[in-house]
Amino acid sequence: MKAMLMATYTPAGLKGLMTGSDRKAAVEASLSQVGATLINVEFTRGVWDVLVTAEFPDGNSLIGTTMAFESSGAFEATDYLEIIDLPDVVTAANKAAGSYTPAG
Repeated sequence: MKAMLMATYTPAGLKGLMTGSDRKAAVEASLSQVGATLINVEFTRGVWDVLVTAEFPDGNSLIGTTMAFESSGAFEATDYLEIIDLPDVVTAANKAAGSYTPAG
C-alpha cells in the first residue's frame, strides 16, 4: 500500500536539521525495518515540514512507522494519508450501494 506520511518538526528537530543530518538516509533505514520502500522525501513550507511517500507492506507497518516517528520527539505532529486507487474505490462503492438498504 502506498502512503504519504506528513510531519511538523519540533524546534529541537529543526535544530537537528541545521546540523546537516541526512534525513533521507535515516527515513530509508527506518522504513526498511518494517519492509517498506521509500519513494520520495520532500521538505515543504506550510503546515507540514516534511512529506514522505513510501510503499508499505500493510496498514500496521504504516501506522507503526508513523507512531515511531512521532514518539522520537523530533516532531510535534504527524499524520498519514493512504494513497488510493479511485476507480477501484468507486467500483466497490457502487457494488455496496446496490444492495444497501438505509434504516427507516
